[in-house]
Amino acid sequence: MTTCRRRWPKTLARKSALVAITANVNGIRAAARRGGLDWLTTARADVICLQEVRATHDQAHEQLQGSGLASMHVSYSPAAALGRNGVAVLTRVEPQDVRTDLGDDAFADQGRWIEVDIETELGPVTVVSAYVHTGEAQTPKQEEKFRFLDAMDRRLAALKRRASRRKGQVLVTGDLNVAHAEVDIKNWRANRDKAGFLAEERNYLDRWFGTPGGEPGPWHDLGRRLGGPGPGPYTWWSWRGKGFDTDGGWRIDYQIATAGLAERAQSAVVGKAPTYAQRWSDHAPLTVTFD
Repeated sequence: MTTCRRRWPKTLARKSALVAITANVNGIRAAARRGGLDWLTTARADVICLQEVRATHDQAHEQLQGSGLASMHVSYSPAAALGRNGVAVLTRVEPQDVRTDLGDDAFADQGRWIEVDIETELGPVTVVSAYVHTGEAQTPKQEEKFRFLDAMDRRLAALKRRASRRKGQVLVTGDLNVAHAEVDIKNWRANRDKAGFLAEERNYLDRWFGTPGGEPGPWHDLGRRLGGPGPGPYTWWSWRGKGFDTDGGWRIDYQIATAGLAERAQSAVVGKAPTYAQRWSDHAPLTVTFD
């Protein structure tokens, strides 16, 4: 994990208290070639959370330093395995602290979790970028995914307690690789027994957000709260087939927040590309604006 420190240009100042983007870039070098870093630069966010960076420290920083994002502070946790995973948080202000410990040594070098503490106009906020395993039903890959979700569940509870003590808030972003409800996946009937829509996976999200139409949980799903009742808006479509053109997608990229921060959230927008040819990832970025 490293942090670059540069001053954000005054010309990029915003009227909103905080603008946060989460984006699975599906490889930062590929995303840069396809125009993804230009898109993120134009968005002028205060916080940008990236998943599947798939690069070494040097490769990631080389891409960012050659883009319009060079002025941001970069906190990055790569995977030990080359070309895999990797999560980052880019911030306009210098982080007060950066952590990558999820509380389970099995994930220490997988590049799936990073959290930073920043001071904002909304007060102190801990921002997390997470990349949950894809999984594969009834295989060891799925067991590893459940183990990660268990560790994440414990860490979310700890972060919430910590924020309460500090009189701060928490924003957890990323590709959770789980669609919460039927409105979050176009073809939900055919995927009930597949990773990403298993009842056991969705139970974690029930615990965090509450059951659809039921009692709310301790965390607020801003994409659903501000995106309407659904179906969609989706955030992932396969590169293969006609899923993108027919909007046959999944909503698996999230921004979730503690109550005080959720109350300040004004909009959540999925940046789906206008056409298949203009995509720069198989995911679309999710932008949340707080006032």
